[in-house]
Amino acid sequence: MKVLITTDLYIPTINGVVTSVINLSKELEKLGHEVRILTLSQNNISYKEKNVTYIGSKNAGKIYPGARFALTFDNKYIEEIINWSPDIIHSQCELSTFRMARNIANRLHIPIVHTYHTVYEDYTHYFSPNKKLGRKIVAIFTRKILENVNSVIAPTEKVKSLLAGYGINKDIYVVPTGIDLNRFNLNFGEDEKQKIKEQIGISGNYKVLITVGRLAKEKNIEEILFFVSKLKDKNIVLLIVGDGPNRKALENYVNKLGIREKILFTGMVLPEEVPKYYQLSDVFVSASNSETQGLTYIESLASGVPALCKRDPCLKGVIKDGINGWQYDSFEDFSQKLEYILDSERHVLLKENARRGAWSDFSSEAFAKKVEYVYKHAMGLNYEMAQ
Repeated sequence: MKVLITTDLYIPTINGVVTSVINLSKELEKLGHEVRILTLSQNNISYKEKNVTYIGSKNAGKIYPGARFALTFDNKYIEEIINWSPDIIHSQCELSTFRMARNIANRLHIPIVHTYHTVYEDYTHYFSPNKKLGRKIVAIFTRKILENVNSVIAPTEKVKSLLAGYGINKDIYVVPTGIDLNRFNLNFGEDEKQKIKEQIGISGNYKVLITVGRLAKEKNIEEILFFVSKLKDKNIVLLIVGDGPNRKALENYVNKLGIREKILFTGMVLPEEVPKYYQLSDVFVSASNSETQGLTYIESLASGVPALCKRDPCLKGVIKDGINGWQYDSFEDFSQKLEYILDSERHVLLKENARRGAWSDFSSEAFAKKVEYVYKHAMGLNYEMAQ
């Protein structure tokens, strides 16, 4: 099968969508499919590298952080893809490359499968001062986009329910995004961990909480900072891995809370370095309710780091209370569950459960086989979904 994956975001950008596309294309090729990727370049120049076609684009960050927009796509690179004649298109974003996907699909009379990655209503503060109006705009926009596709992939039940609420009547398949878990199969000895901790400024017998990802308003990291400031256990530090537009505000809030010595900002970290930081940590924490798939949750679990996260429908089947961590509802709940997780005997069991469960449920291989099933059905072929 020839599969064209379209995405506004791709390398050198690194986020959940890009990670998903990288893993999916690699695993589809292992299954014997031919894959090409159509994306936007970081400037106004179009070019091709191996199986990836980059279309020239303009910065549109005022609409959405990191967004880019292609003013035109009627060029030789699109014609080359049409001549390649893909059997199906898997679109990952709703803006410029979706317009390209629709154009190609119409000309070749092939189906589009679309993965709905982004809960836009969590980002309405970027384009609408009124949240209710913002949600209405998002619902209309989403219906307009998805009326042009054959099938929809939702990373979680949360997203599927959201789309149903928008009035989407397409076939919606829940397929959790898979991760190349081999990157997280590290096993540092305690001496090595302690040495690295001291190198980045964590001394003594401090327990390490970690949060990983883009530092943006919707991630609600302020809640975790406030909780850390209220904890009775003073032997705890928070490691914040990543960077983003909200970093300065977070640093100011840390100073206001008077917990500078308890918080470490790493700044931007290379993807290959991220697994090392998980290994240094005792508990993964998150207060975000804006996730559609929560790849960092799965990364932490695969690294053997139990999770303590704000309750959210997207975590159904990911964070299993009392097995690989907990979801919390309040500070009191957070504090109690953290103390429980950090108990040495329980912590060993939770770490083991976290690692085993992640490797069983969220491998990139299983992900690709489930997506392959969706492709086959969109093409009108009978095919059993992989378990």
